[in-house]
Amino acid sequence: MERVAASALAAVIAAAAAPDPGYVKQIETWRRERLQRLTADGGWLTVAGLAWLKPGANRFGADAAGNDIVLPAHAAPAQAGTLVLEKGRVRVEVRPGVTVTLAGKPVTAAALRSDAGGAEPDVLSLGAVTMQIIDRGGRLGVRVKDMKSPARAKFKGLQYFPIDPNYRVVARFVPNAKPTTIKVPNVLGMVEEMPSPGTAWFMIGGVAGLAEQKLTAVLEPGEKQLFFIFNDSTSGKTTYGGGRFLYADPAVNGKVVLDFNKAYSPPCAFTAYATCPVPPPSNRLPIKIEAGEMFAGH
Repeated sequence: MERVAASALAAVIAAAAAPDPGYVKQIETWRRERLQRLTADGGWLTVAGLAWLKPGANRFGADAAGNDIVLPAHAAPAQAGTLVLEKGRVRVEVRPGVTVTLAGKPVTAAALRSDAGGAEPDVLSLGAVTMQIIDRGGRLGVRVKDMKSPARAKFKGLQYFPIDPNYRVVARFVPNAKPTTIKVPNVLGMVEEMPSPGTAWFMIGGVAGLAEQKLTAVLEPGEKQLFFIFNDSTSGKTTYGGGRFLYADPAVNGKVVLDFNKAYSPPCAFTAYATCPVPPPSNRLPIKIEAGEMFAGH
């Protein structure tokens, strides 16, 4: 009888501890969408190069010795063309006989729009390879993507901590009294001033002995969602050493939902050619956030 009672009690406790099926389904859907974005054509696993442009002519093609921007040989001839940087603007000049497309149409010469200010950059295509201009604090570069990237072909998937509703927390959001920017460093050693609407203060439910924590939110160009760049005591151990990203909807009635089950590794975890921001000093948590995406190296 005691054995039966103990078994029944254990079943009740297990049922109480089990996450709500609807919430589990929501997180599983988010994970599938995250994987689809990462592995998609043009996703971060296809990034195959990054070259910073010098004033004047920057040649591109497959010949490593004769080009400033080296492209995969499967998609480009030895000499394919030139990106010309003049007065902060970039134009492409394609060599005769080489097929390069822009917006699906063959191009021989054109001015190129960068991603400055969150704009959608122009994309040049050479078969399975693309090039686009990026702007990082006024420094212009060309990002190369390869749909046949070895990293994409060898990718074995993502790993996660178990889904835990205790890491979905309702934080109190303290807005800044006046427009504020904070300094956010990136992996290039550059520092960007990003607008910060305020700070989220929270406690992790179900984890005893933890004090109230805080994370400073920033806004990306043209975006309304709150963006949190953070690290914690798992960083460099079970999660990516450069920290993780978390997005949240804008605060409502002074509250914001931080769902750490949706925390994920930045692009730099998957390619050496990304320009990721890293956590500012205010977002380095002294606790373990054992939720969201893990990282074991790829």
